Amino acid sequence: MNTLVEHTIEVHGGLKRWNELESIAAHLELGGALWGLKGHPGMAGGTNVTVGTRNEWASHHPFLADRARTRFEPHRVALESENGELIEELKEPRASFAGHALETPWSKLQLAYFAGYAMWTYLNLPFLLARPDVASEEGTSWEENGETWRRLHIRFPASIATHSTKQTLYFDGQGLLKRHDYDVDVSGGTQAAHYAGEYLEAGGIMFPTRHAMFPRLPDNTPNRDLLVASIGMSSIELK
Repeated sequence: MNTLVEHTIEVHGGLKRWNELESIAAHLELGGALWGLKGHPGMAGGTNVTVGTRNEWASHHPFLADRARTRFEPHRVALESENGELIEELKEPRASFAGHALETPWSKLQLAYFAGYAMWTYLNLPFLLARPDVASEEGTSWEENGETWRRLHIRFPASIATHSTKQTLYFDGQGLLKRHDYDVDVSGGTQAAHYAGEYLEAGGIMFPTRHAMFPRLPDNTPNRDLLVASIGMSSIELK
């Protein structure tokens, strides 16, 4: 690991504590234009999520009006009833997004896939940087809001389901993650600038409890006139 990776992992709680964990659960309050744009305005509001820390999986509950439970893994996504009965499933879900654009609506299973990999990514950062299959390289610094943020360019392997292979993380002077850039491949490669803040310590790990995603413009600045998605996190539990 390079020195920036080592520093930010230590600032967020340290690898020793992280390696003791198996899962993270949190209550979410979701907002923004994305859910209605994709045909599921009911996704806005409250839900709960649990994600794995050792393997890539996630589950949201309640999910939409039928209060289903999602089961996400990279190669399968499913909806289950509250008592665990299978409602429907989709294998190799990534392939189902071929030809999609920003305005293309998603099925419930496609929405569950997106929400699953997204929350798994967010809740596991920056500790994913310690994985041997995640490459990282420090880039030039970035000036924003009177602050200088260090930037880390990362590359995910094909085995990890996430927004895009290449992503960029921005860290403040303390080493806390402040911004996260990626292209949303499952939505036509839409470019996003994702801001994280209002950090809270839970179980020895630092988590940003407020997330806001905006379109990323060609000059690398956000279009703050359009809030694509927002996430408020509370009641974080580590196991």
